[in-house]
Amino acid sequence: MTRIQQQEDKLNLAPKKFNMWIFIFTSFMFFAALTSGFIVYSGGTGHGIHIILPQAFMYSTAVIVLSSVTMFMASRAAKGLQFAKQRLYLWLTIILGILFFIIQIYAWYVLVYKMGIYFTNPNASQSFIYVFTGMHLLHILAGILLLGYTLWGSYRNIPQVKNLFGMQMSSIFWHFVDIIWIYLYVFLLLNQY
Repeated sequence: MTRIQQQEDKLNLAPKKFNMWIFIFTSFMFFAALTSGFIVYSGGTGHGIHIILPQAFMYSTAVIVLSSVTMFMASRAAKGLQFAKQRLYLWLTIILGILFFIIQIYAWYVLVYKMGIYFTNPNASQSFIYVFTGMHLLHILAGILLLGYTLWGSYRNIPQVKNLFGMQMSSIFWHFVDIIWIYLYVFLLLNQY
C-alpha cells in the first residue's frame, strides 16, 4: 500500500471516528439523564433504593476493569505489530465482556429471587437498578460485537491503518462502557440507603 493510499484511508476513516465520539457523548448524556431522573424521583418522594446491592455487582466491576487492561494490551500489541498478542488480548477482552454480562444477569437473579426486588416495584427507585444495568448491558453487547468485528479484521490481515483504526474505535468504546459502569456502580452504592 502506498503512502498516498494510507493518507486517503486515514481521511476516509476520520468521519467514522467523529461519529463514534458523537455516539459516546449522546450515551453519556443518556446515562446522566437516567441518574438525574433517579435523583429527582428519590429527592421528591424521599424514596431511596433501601437495599444493599448484590455482591455480584462488585465482581462484575472487577471483571470490566480487568477487561479494560486487556483492551489496552491489545491496542499496544497492535501498535507494535504483534498481531498474535493483539488477537489473544482481544479474545480475553471479549471473554471478560461476556463474563461481565453473565455476572450482571446473575445479579438480576439475586435481586428477583433472593431479595424480592422486581422491576415493577412499589418503590420505583429500586426499578432504576434494572434500568441502569439494562441500558448498560445493551452497550456492553454493542461493545462485544465491535470487539468481535475488530478481531475478525485482524484475522483477515487488513491494512495496518485500518487495523489500528478498528483497535482505536474498539478501545474508545470499551473504555467508555467501563467508565460508565464504574459511574453507575458508585452512584448506586452511594444511594443504597
